[in-house]
Amino acid sequence: MKKLKRSARLVDMTQFLLARPHTLVPLTKFAERYSAAKSSISEDLVIIKEVFEEEGMGELLTLAGAAGGVKFIPKMPKETALAVIRDVCVSLEQPERILPGGYLYMTDLIGQPAFMNEIGKMFATAFADRQIDVVMTVETKGIPLAYATGAQLNLPVVLVRRDQKATEGSAVSINYVSGSNKSLHTMILARRALKEQSRVLIVDDFMKAGGTVQGMIDLLKEFDATVAGVGVFVESGDIGSEERLLHDYISLAKLSKVDYKTKQISVVPGNYFEERE
Repeated sequence: MKKLKRSARLVDMTQFLLARPHTLVPLTKFAERYSAAKSSISEDLVIIKEVFEEEGMGELLTLAGAAGGVKFIPKMPKETALAVIRDVCVSLEQPERILPGGYLYMTDLIGQPAFMNEIGKMFATAFADRQIDVVMTVETKGIPLAYATGAQLNLPVVLVRRDQKATEGSAVSINYVSGSNKSLHTMILARRALKEQSRVLIVDDFMKAGGTVQGMIDLLKEFDATVAGVGVFVESGDIGSEERLLHDYISLAKLSKVDYKTKQISVVPGNYFEERE
């Protein structure tokens, strides 16, 4: 790259870091990229760090030593996330979104890449302190959410399938119970898709009693893997604690009330925004 003025260098460095979250970048990389002294690069990084923190974009960590460098950790302030989710709640309260079984039509939201990027950043913030190797979800509507989260954490995504794909080789399958009618389903994961003893972040778009997520947790046992966390975009609030199969999870929104007769829906921020001890 040709030698840039400082203002242009700052722009390019910022873009470089934003495109590589959770990646350690040696200072020599920037020094060579811009044909600049490390001292100048360090001064630039101080400016970028201040902007990231002041604007609530995340943290820029500096690691000293020969193998050191800088690492950008995307984070969204909880008050910013809450403002986004409140808008989501209003959108989800539209009467025409009511579906049979207490579900909501959310495909239009899930289909918006920019919005999914925001949700992915919320999960990346919520689980930033966890040691995670991969992000997992079950097809199909959870896929955009998983990729958005994986992009923010710089982690690969593992997809659990409903049926076997010949192109994925041998696989492990289990049966699980899901839905209000307690129906039996099958989920499958290719043996090559996940290394044994991996630490896995599970994400899903909607959770009622938690049968699907619990199925993924049971499937992970076949790989001797560990659940590092569970993130749910929207959870159903009409399930009692005794019916809930899962209790350790983070939700961003909660479907607290659905009245089919009056077509009234109430959606509130999820447990991520509750005060925790």
